[in-house]
Formats: sequence, structure tokens, C-alpha cells
Amino acid sequence: MEILNDFLQVGIMGNFAWGNMAMLAVGCLFIYLGIAKDYEPLLLVPIGFGILVGNIPLAEGMNIGIYENGSVLNVLYNGVTQGWYPSLIFLGIGAMTDFSSMLSNPRLILLGAAAQAGIFITFAGSLLLGFPEKDSAAIGIIGGADGPTAIFLSSQLAPHLLGAIAVAAYSYMALVPVIQPPIIKLLTTRKERLIRMKPSRPVSKRVRILFPVVAFIICASIAPGAISLLGFLFFGNLLKESGVTERLAKTARNSLIDIVTILLGLCVGASTDASRFLTPASLKIALLGAVSFSIATAAGVLFAKLMNVLGKDKINPIIGAAGVSAVPDSARVCQMVGAKEDPSNFLIMHAMAPNVAGVIGSAVAAGVFLSRFVQ
Repeated sequence: MEILNDFLQVGIMGNFAWGNMAMLAVGCLFIYLGIAKDYEPLLLVPIGFGILVGNIPLAEGMNIGIYENGSVLNVLYNGVTQGWYPSLIFLGIGAMTDFSSMLSNPRLILLGAAAQAGIFITFAGSLLLGFPEKDSAAIGIIGGADGPTAIFLSSQLAPHLLGAIAVAAYSYMALVPVIQPPIIKLLTTRKERLIRMKPSRPVSKRVRILFPVVAFIICASIAPGAISLLGFLFFGNLLKESGVTERLAKTARNSLIDIVTILLGLCVGASTDASRFLTPASLKIALLGAVSFSIATAAGVLFAKLMNVLGKDKINPIIGAAGVSAVPDSARVCQMVGAKEDPSNFLIMHAMAPNVAGVIGSAVAAGVFLSRFVQ
């Protein structure tokens, strides 16, 4: 009986905590939303199961937990804390992204820039709530709706908040189809949602090849802190557009990004141990994340309306919501909202322009914060 009792004390009998039970319920919820509701299943299913892995009650010292040096999970978690996984994901994103829609209508880049207002407004809000500057910068990046960038910046500036920031960023990315449509409809009229935009002009192969090289030099010169992200993003795009490295591009956009997504999601979920995650700071971060994502969406839509006032060629303001970095889900949402008003109005290619511009914009914002606060 003494041996049996010692055995039971190692597991849930000796380490029961209501916080862990609550997090196990959250993990099951994430898995349900990913499978039953199809909300970003490639993200929510790994994160949800990772939450289960990280919240099974067990005794310390077994060299199993993600925060125990040398454990399997701890070694894999280094890819998150050291920023390896976000950079590799950007490599895959670059290899699968077509910047032609942005290059054919460069003024739509402004919508991607406008949507980054959510980042800086959330940064200010975090400061008002009492967070230190570095923590506020890491929290603010949630407003870009870019999970890899949020993880990268928080790993550098606020590693103690990494789990809360990562879960918040990916949760709101997954909820794009829920959050954005009501905001779009609230800020636009039916007449505006029916605007038809001119077809995109073709972009030459030479321009598509030159773009990642030139864009990287310019962006990295402005925000050198973003080199780890933008370097991989534009390198992946060069592999795709060069036409001579298709094998490498195919690997980056398929097997590599899939492997890294699995490891990233599982490790982020496993890092949400209740004792570290269920804190007042985490609740504030979740609230700030919701507000920042809403502000970013609204800023893109309102800036598109402003451009219509100042310019002759009208922009359907729906696509302003795609200025956040949730690629390509935000662009798909814009297409869905526009199609409900006019099924023959195809907005997705126009929406991809601010969408990919938002990816660059959030990475540049992260680089600015990193350059300012890393010292």
C-alpha cells in the first residue's frame, strides 16, 4: 500500500489543482473549435493538445515538464524561446506568398500600414495598465494578428509572458471569421460594400524577382531588428519567384512549414501551465488582444474610406480589414463579406495586397520595438 500510495502521489492524486483542470477544459475547447468549427485547425488542434500536455498534474523532478531543463519538451521549446520557429515559418510563408496583387496596386500597401495602428494603440494601452515598456511592446504586437511575430518579439522582450501572448495571438487569428465581419458591416454602408475595383494589372517576372531583394534591403535598413523575420520571408519568396529553386521553395512551403507549425503549436500549448498562465496579467493580455485586433480591423477599413474621399479610383473599404497579418484568412473573410452583398464581386485578390503588406508591416513594427527596447 505504501508503494501504491507513493505511485499515486506522483500523478493527479498528489498534484491536483483546479487551475490545471480549467486549462484542460480550455485545451479541449481549442480542439473542438479546430475540428468542429474549422477555426484555423492547423493552429488550434496542436495548441489545444499542447495545453493538455502542459497541464497534466505531475510531480516536479521527473524531467518531463516543459520548464525542466533537458526534458524533451524543454529542448523543443527552445525553438520558441530562441525565435527559431517563427523565422522558419516566415520562410515558408514567403515561399507560398504571391506579392503580385500588392505590386500591381502599390497604394493598397497603405491599408496594410494603417492596420498596424492596432499595435501601437495596444502598446499605449498596455503602458496605461501598468505593464513595463518591454512587456507592453510584446503585448502590442498582438494587434498585428501575426502569431509568429508575436512569439518572436515576446521571446526577446518578455519571455515570462510568452505563453499568454502566443495563445492570445493565435486565438484571435483563428477567430478572424467571427470578429471581423461585424466590424466591417458596422463601419461601411451597403453602397460601399458593392464597390467594384479595377482588375489588377499583370506584374512582370523581373519585378517579382527584384521585389524580395529590394524590399528586404529597404525594410531591414529601416528596422534592422526585423532581419530574422523579413530575411527569411523575402528569401522564401525569392526561392519561389526565381524559377530555378522550385525544389527548395516546395520544401519550404510544404513539409518544412508543416513540421515547424506542429512543433510550435504543441510547444506553445504545453507552455500554458496553469501556475504560470492563470494570472491577472494573462487576463489583461487576453482583453488587450481582443481590443487591439478590433482596432486594427477598424483602422484598415476607415483608412480605405479616407482614401476614397481623397482619390478618384474607389477602393472597396471591405479590403481594409485585410490589413492585419492573418494570411490568407483575413482576405478570405473580405471575399466572404463582399460576396454576401454581390456574389459576382471578387475581392480576394485585391484583399491579398493589404494582407501581405500587413505581414511586412507587423514584422517591421516588431523590428522597431526590438531595436528600441532590446538594449
